[in-house]
Amino acid sequence: MGGLLGIVGLLCSLVSLVCAIIVLIHAFQKGGVVQGLLCLCIPLYILYYAFAKFEHEKKKLILTVWLAAIGAYIVIMGLTFMLAASSSGG
Repeated sequence: MGGLLGIVGLLCSLVSLVCAIIVLIHAFQKGGVVQGLLCLCIPLYILYYAFAKFEHEKKKLILTVWLAAIGAYIVIMGLTFMLAASSSGG
């Protein structure tokens, strides 16, 4: 069970990464080098950029999938660690 959850968690993290890369590419292309570097180097700036400055025809879909994948990853990894802790007897 833990192995399957790990695979699903990995899939969620990959989906999240793809959506973040779409936002990051937009930041470098439309916002310039400064905006791109801010998104790349400051962890929460990409979230600000995504909601405030990201202009894409499928913005709602990209942001929804991105945040849902992050949330699912957090929940799945939490379950995985809980299952690992309970199976080890600790």
